Amino acid sequence: MRITAFVTLAAAVLAFTDASPIARRPHLSGGHSVPLTRNASFKHNTRAQIAKLNKRYSSLQILAGSTGYVPLTDVSPDLEYYGTVSVGTPTQNVKLDFDTAHTRFNSAKSTSFQADGRKWSISYGGGSSASGILGSDLVSIGGISVRQTIGLATKESSQFGSSSEDGLFGLGFNTIESVSGVKTFLDNAIAAGVLAQPVVSYTGSLTYVPVTQKGYWQILVQDASYNGVSLGQTSQGIVDTGITFIIVDDVAAAAIHKNIPGSVNDPNNGWLVPCSAAASTAKIGFKLGGVTFNIPVTDLAYEELGDGSDNCFSGVQGGQDGLWILGDVFIKNNYCVFSQTSSPSIGIAPLAV
Repeated sequence: MRITAFVTLAAAVLAFTDASPIARRPHLSGGHSVPLTRNASFKHNTRAQIAKLNKRYSSLQILAGSTGYVPLTDVSPDLEYYGTVSVGTPTQNVKLDFDTAHTRFNSAKSTSFQADGRKWSISYGGGSSASGILGSDLVSIGGISVRQTIGLATKESSQFGSSSEDGLFGLGFNTIESVSGVKTFLDNAIAAGVLAQPVVSYTGSLTYVPVTQKGYWQILVQDASYNGVSLGQTSQGIVDTGITFIIVDDVAAAAIHKNIPGSVNDPNNGWLVPCSAAASTAKIGFKLGGVTFNIPVTDLAYEELGDGSDNCFSGVQGGQDGLWILGDVFIKNNYCVFSQTSSPSIGIAPLAV
């Protein structure tokens, strides 16, 4: 029986996104890291990703003493990233998808594992699900170790069979926990005094945008723009490392794509842009905390449709009422720091290239 370990159930809610590797390592003094690794063998399936995202978020509504570096592995260009996490005694290395909105591990081989006995189950968008039993063990990442409750999956849906990583490492808030009373790894590390600051990512010159509602990393998107010209669109939004695309409502998606010649909203494939847009010098922007953070239109030509046309799947998709999702297409162009203090915020800085 294959046992998968979902290390932090408390944040395992929002799953896959695209984020491409950052061109230079964030500058953190005296920290621990988890490096990025590219999975060159992965093949895109953008059509399935868009269908999955639409199902996942169809019911999502607006909700009323050291540091560590973790090198991450890029699964295909920008689909998802995983890092190596050590669990148990002796340690077993597992690959976990680091998810701000949400492994293979043999508990019998760990002398420090403690059975809990409670059962858990979780369902994700797109119909995937998992269930199993709880336990706790020593979990180490980037040189930081704490005893952590983990979910050992004894049953999982077929969608997980093709996944490159072994599970999810939740980085969200405890308010969206999947099991009552289970705290995240970060909360436990802070309580144990082994993490100097409850901050995930780069530190430097950043614009801090306040979280408007704990649960997801929810902030106010003050405006969307094209080449600096306002599109008159605003919304609450989520910065989500587990989502490949940027997902907005249909009106905003149309406002963005009408500025890109040749764009079309295909009923079967979502928004498409000409693959030749990869040569564009234009930018789309999102105003957060009074500052506009840009994304080159070149990054919107995500993957060829494969029908012999010049059409590519767009990195911006519509259909998301209530909350916009700023996924990896946004994050690959902007450093994001998730600060889980008493007044949580997201620090953002344009990627220096």
